[in-house]
This record gives sequence, C-alpha cells and structure tokens, in this order.
Amino acid sequence: MDKHDRKLFLEQMGDVRPLPPSDRIEERARHAPSLSQLAQRDAALRTRLKDPNPLSTPEHVPEIGPLDIVGERKNGVQEGVYRKLRLGKYEVQDRLDLHRITLRDARVMVYEFLNNAFAQGLRTVMITHGKGQHSPTPGRLKSYVMHWLQEFDLVLAYHTAKPPHGGTGATYVLLRKSPEDRRRTRERFSE
Repeated sequence: MDKHDRKLFLEQMGDVRPLPPSDRIEERARHAPSLSQLAQRDAALRTRLKDPNPLSTPEHVPEIGPLDIVGERKNGVQEGVYRKLRLGKYEVQDRLDLHRITLRDARVMVYEFLNNAFAQGLRTVMITHGKGQHSPTPGRLKSYVMHWLQEFDLVLAYHTAKPPHGGTGATYVLLRKSPEDRRRTRERFSE
C-alpha cells in the first residue's frame, strides 16, 4: 500500500472504534474427549477390526433377475459333481431361510450358516433368498447372496434349486470337505 492509499484508508476509518472486550465472542477451548467417549470410540474400532466375516456389501453387485437361473463351480470341482448338484441329486443337509431379512442381517446369517455347516461336516446346504419380485429392487438379496457365495472360500459350487425346493428363489450350495472328512477319504481310498 502506498502513502496515498494509506492516507485514504485512515481517513475512511477515522471514526471507527474497537469493540469493548465484553462484546467480543470468546473462543472456547476444545475439551478433550471424556473417558466414556474414548472408550466408546475404542470399542467401535475393535468391533470393526474384529469382524471375521469376509463377505462384503459393496454398493453395487451384478444384478440377477428374480427368475434368472444361476450357478458356478469353482476350480477343482468335477463336472459330474456339479451336474448332480445342479439336478438336485444331493440330499440337502441343512437350510437357511432369508425371507424378510435385511441385507445387513443376511450377510451375518449367511456367514454363520456356512461356517456352522462346514464345522458340522455338511456338504450340501440350501439358502432360500426369495425372488424379490414384489420388492422395489427385484432380486436384490438374491444378487447379494450370489456375490457372497462367489467370494466365500468354503463354497465349491452353487446352483439355482429345482422347482420343488424353491426354484429361482433358492440356491443349492456345495461346501468344501472338512479336514477330518478329507483325512477319512484319503484313508478309505488308500486301503
């Protein structure tokens, strides 16, 4: 600012007076979080980090129509085994019904169901997810269940159920053998 500009500024500001101290807004010092707030934050972080569930809930998954027939077999599954699953030839050893369940709860239920089935040595289970034909987003839960089955390492194969078992509203799931079952199979064939 040159001398002329400074002079003009001072002339314009000549009658301006500072506010008295009592009229000023005082900045309040931020308080440190309380012990309970710190404990809540810590608990929330531990819960998030402890979640062993690998099933993700991305914003978008490939959409599967309510009446679409779906299936996949992962590497190592013989065609004959997959064909028997597809045709409903294996006995369904346990079932999970997800009708009227939220997506968040379904994620947990699918994870726990498949882990429990594996721990019990079950090989063929069925998940009834419904078709979702009458929901605002048809096939949404079905789409997420297929996404979860693809990403879950205990699942070897899955396929849409036959009509008597729920048709396109249900899915057969073939699980890996437990280590104990694999050991028994090796022993049986080595004799």
